[in-house]
Amino acid sequence: MTRSEAPRAQSRQAALQVLYAVDVARSGDDALSPAAVDAALTEVALHFELPEGAREYARDLALGVAHEREAIDRLIRAHATNWRIERMAAVDRNVLRLAVYEMGWAGLPATVAIDEAVELARRFGSDPSPSFVNGVLDAVAHTLGAAAADAS
Repeated sequence: MTRSEAPRAQSRQAALQVLYAVDVARSGDDALSPAAVDAALTEVALHFELPEGAREYARDLALGVAHEREAIDRLIRAHATNWRIERMAAVDRNVLRLAVYEMGWAGLPATVAIDEAVELARRFGSDPSPSFVNGVLDAVAHTLGAAAADAS
């Protein structure tokens, strides 16, 4: 990983921690509000050193996922065969959400988003998490790629 990639990777890790914290503590429709995301990010930042600019990118990612969560979850549901989102491990669910957001809304190339997500799943998930995340995201990437091709 190059020096320029390190802050982005740390931002993704912080965003995942924020999404996980908000998801697990969810208490209604405002669970993914900007205020809830900011509060969770403040807590994460207390225990996790973020380089300059990384906190802002982490916030942008978490808020982007929050804003597009319904559409993101639809894509995940369509490709997570035999898995309901509510029954997925919270880490896996939020790794998937983060990567789908980056592929579909933030313009990150699918290969990069998938590699980063698999690494997050390996670091924070269970033993089967990396394979599960890779499989779902590969299918989502094909759908997003086909949709982008159709739009051209």
